[in-house]
Amino acid sequence: MSNAASNNSLATPEPLLKTPLHDLHVALGARMVPFAGYSMPVQYPAGLMAEHHHTRNAAGLFDVSHMGQLRLVGPDSAAALETLIPVDVIDLPVGKQRYGLLLNDEGGIIDDLMFFNRDYLNGGDLSVAGPPQDAKAPSGGSESHTVGERGGDIFIIVNGACKVGDIAHIQQKIDTRCEVIPMPERALLALQGPQAVTALQRLAPGVEKLVFMSGGRFTAAGCDCFLTRSGYTGEDGFEISVHTSQAETLARALLAQPEVKPVGLGARNSLRLEAGLCLYGHDIDTSTTPVEASLNWAIQKVRRTGGARAGGFPGAEKILAQLANPAATVKRKRVGLVALERIPVREHSALQSMEGAQVGEVTSGLLGPTINKPVAMGYVKPEFSALGTRVSAMVRGKPVAMEVSSMPFVPNHYHRG
Repeated sequence: MSNAASNNSLATPEPLLKTPLHDLHVALGARMVPFAGYSMPVQYPAGLMAEHHHTRNAAGLFDVSHMGQLRLVGPDSAAALETLIPVDVIDLPVGKQRYGLLLNDEGGIIDDLMFFNRDYLNGGDLSVAGPPQDAKAPSGGSESHTVGERGGDIFIIVNGACKVGDIAHIQQKIDTRCEVIPMPERALLALQGPQAVTALQRLAPGVEKLVFMSGGRFTAAGCDCFLTRSGYTGEDGFEISVHTSQAETLARALLAQPEVKPVGLGARNSLRLEAGLCLYGHDIDTSTTPVEASLNWAIQKVRRTGGARAGGFPGAEKILAQLANPAATVKRKRVGLVALERIPVREHSALQSMEGAQVGEVTSGLLGPTINKPVAMGYVKPEFSALGTRVSAMVRGKPVAMEVSSMPFVPNHYHRG
């Protein structure tokens, strides 16, 4: 152990931060645990399984206020962001959201994020009271405009454990080209499930007009909100940014709806895994490229070789080579796995060929409550990545047969209109 590690282990741990809904979680009987530097609810008295099934069948309310929120403002904001991620930012229509990957110079993933072109709000402060006149219109008549044609205002959500480093990285790289505005005054709620829209439209009429990955500014239960029809469960739902001073008011109003119950981190994890969605720090990290992570779909043609704005992002040479010739350049691939016996397989379990050779490792795994089978994600050598390939996961020294499966494990139900 190095001196640095020894010193860190003896240091007084930093006190856990609290979200604006901390007291509400405690009042609701949540079991609180440390997560990303915060005290967060892992489950409520109903338990993880009940919360998972309720979200799949009705609507679950999640506190995700530990996540980071920021804005990039200025006419060069889209082009500047494209220098950090291998994604089409400039052509993103106003009122739309897209998934992105913040990369290092080796093509590794610093973080995954969501970004939204909110330029039709004309750079207005999200924290101001009172929505604009067209607040109930998802995107009004501005849908045909892109970031590059307007003033430039991009709203970004990053992972909680990464947000300090992410914001510092973005500021260091592009703050001479646009204004980088962290938003610590904002809380974030996620309302997920097939009845989420039924519950939310009572409080915010007009949200039912939104489709997956679109959004806008609304008043909900008297609170000024910026929301998108999106989430990380595979279900229909919404992510709602609201000022910290109004977060508990909004949460209580949502929980008062008959469809809605509170849901903790435990069910959030099982829901996202069934949906085949990566958890940063587990399924993707700085040692993983988007191609290795099977996230090719997140790199639009315009940023690939032959595209109008090909390359120009960190690690572009490596990533474009992997896209062009994966057989020669990709040494491992992320895959879905389903166990052939009822034994949950956890992260870090070694994966072997049926002959006993080491071929990879599990990065996420649990018993999927919806499909009632053990499911997992992991990385394997490319020759073991074809659907139907059999491998063995080592669980307490014993092999558990698994089969490479397509993802999501549970069909998604995004509202695409």
